[in-house]
Amino acid sequence: MRVYVPLTLSGLAEAYRTGELGAGPLPAYGVTPALREWYRSEDLEELEYAALGRAALASLRLLAADAGAPRRRVVVAVDVPDRAASAGPSGPGELRVDGPVRLDRAAAVHVDAADAESDVASAAQALPAADAGDAGAQSAVDGAEDHELLWYATQEIPNLVGPTA
Repeated sequence: MRVYVPLTLSGLAEAYRTGELGAGPLPAYGVTPALREWYRSEDLEELEYAALGRAALASLRLLAADAGAPRRRVVVAVDVPDRAASAGPSGPGELRVDGPVRLDRAAAVHVDAADAESDVASAAQALPAADAGDAGAQSAVDGAEDHELLWYATQEIPNLVGPTA
């Protein structure tokens, strides 16, 4: 099963250093029955894109909680055995992945371009107010969602995380 694991660039650097995304259970997103109902599509590519979008929002939440992380959303697409993924506690497409998830299982990495940093920073700062129903703050969050995450091959991870990894 293809799942989308939200991270930050700092989290990706740690995964690169250790060789795993985490010991589990890890929050992830994927094509679940709840996502199919929420998104209302039978097109697998569209559903995977929706799961990626949900993971990007989760990455934004990680950024809101970590003021020191570079202001770029990160999502790692990874293939796990179906039995390793179970439904998460809430939202559409939310999963929990059990056990250690090796970085070498990753299919790709999706990261904001550098020119998205300002909008992502504004969105991370506005997220708590948006969650509370503030329409202006929600507009800032939507501003980050206007940026498409770029696709990177796993071989490009060293260039993404820089020399500190």
